[in-house]
Amino acid sequence: QAALEITARYCGRELEQYGQCVAAKPESWQQDCHHLKMSIAQCTSAHPIIRQIRQACLEPFKAFEECLRQNEAAVGNCAEHVRRFLQCAEQVQPTHRPSTLEPSPWSP
Repeated sequence: QAALEITARYCGRELEQYGQCVAAKPESWQQDCHHLKMSIAQCTSAHPIIRQIRQACLEPFKAFEECLRQNEAAVGNCAEHVRRFLQCAEQVQPTHRPSTLEPSPWSP
């Protein structure tokens, strides 16, 4: 849940624009909305929790992307793939590394 909240908090505008583009262009969303998909990727790549989700949920995400490719004109067919990916993402816990346990490389 934390990962999804972070994505929405920091990249909500990008997610909303992409969603609107996909909904508005059911026949050509992959081409017409690609630049918006890239803007989401750029936005989220700065956040460690997003990198953790990408690593932990790679398989469900790949399955979702493959479903989208196979159902370009009927993206609603991929609802189960979305559910599986979100279920995985919600289980990812942020890795906390307290600075007191890790010596700084600049410490004397």
